[in-house]
Amino acid sequence: MTDDRIVLSAEFTARPGAADEVDALITEYAATVRAEPGNSAFDVYRRAEDRDRFVVFEIYRDQEAFDAHLGAEAGRTFNAQLTPRIVEPHSILSFLTPAGRS
Repeated sequence: MTDDRIVLSAEFTARPGAADEVDALITEYAATVRAEPGNSAFDVYRRAEDRDRFVVFEIYRDQEAFDAHLGAEAGRTFNAQLTPRIVEPHSILSFLTPAGRS
């Protein structure tokens, strides 16, 4: 059986003084993404050792679902609001595969 899921983490750092705004933005956006038909998980965390650092764990059913997520207007709106509030030029994505697979 193949595992077609797209699993990734996204990380970004809030600019000084913007962490609470970023928290509110990503929390609202998370509810939108979780309602997408192909989304299995969109979990948002703040690093315990650095509350300005955010980590988002995402799972999509397959590439088609992930592509639909990337093409959604809600994502463009969210990123336009997020970008001026974070240190990095955009979220840093890390695509993940299950351990024990080549």
